[in-house]
Amino acid sequence: MAVGARPRDVLAQFLVEALTLSFFGGVIGVLLGVFGAKLLAGHFGWPILIRPDIIVIAVVFSGLVGVVFGLYPAQKASRLDPIDALRFE
Repeated sequence: MAVGARPRDVLAQFLVEALTLSFFGGVIGVLLGVFGAKLLAGHFGWPILIRPDIIVIAVVFSGLVGVVFGLYPAQKASRLDPIDALRFE
């Protein structure tokens, strides 16, 4: 905001950051889950079923959690005075 960003720009930046982090966290979680499931299934001889629709739901849910829990800090940051924000940084 000190260089001319509007509160809407700060809000968008925070939300994009929260969505990106949660999305990639969800993707990494899915990859680890699939790898772990294949490893255990191969070791114990269990059958395995990996459904792409469930994977998509898990990643979308992860993104939604990031947006929901990123919204409050984003709104708070977009309302801060630039001098106050720099003082506590």
